[in-house]
Amino acid sequence: MDQQELEIYDGIVVPASALRQEQRRTRYGNLADLPDEELADPEELERVMYKQMWWPILRLPQQRWECRVRPNMDEDGRLDWGAFGTVDFDSYRPQHSRLRYRIEQLKERLKDQSCLLRMMSDRVPGKTKYKIMRLVRTGVLDIGAIENNEMYFLVAMYLRVWRLRREIEHLREKSREQQEAKVRELWASPGC
Repeated sequence: MDQQELEIYDGIVVPASALRQEQRRTRYGNLADLPDEELADPEELERVMYKQMWWPILRLPQQRWECRVRPNMDEDGRLDWGAFGTVDFDSYRPQHSRLRYRIEQLKERLKDQSCLLRMMSDRVPGKTKYKIMRLVRTGVLDIGAIENNEMYFLVAMYLRVWRLRREIEHLREKSREQQEAKVRELWASPGC
């Protein structure tokens, strides 16, 4: 059994390891004859390095953004952005679009309907179901002429899914046209 070093501290016998304190290490080390308070902060060193590395890009002129979020300043003059501290918050926050919202809603419905369609398709055996679905979609066959209930509901579900896909594509095209119109308007403005 190995012997443990014991020391007496305020009249109490304690192991020597409990009296030792771990020395905190700094990220970049320290200098022997300079106190840690006078060393540069690691964040400051990183800032200087990034400024030297990215100065050509930082010198490019940029468009002014009107940002409603104002940072707090601490006593050292550093900016504290809080939750918005990563990047320019306004430039990453997309504008609300009713079309995109509607597309997302329809995609969720399409996902649910497609799952139901797959389950119903498994209930109807054979390959003729695909021919019947195509004939009904093209308008050659009327859905009311189908007598088998399972086939009728399968074709009805298929038509719902097909219409949802068409509506989503239509809305995507409309959204693309709106975005292109905004870009054309931006390039046509005299500020560019």
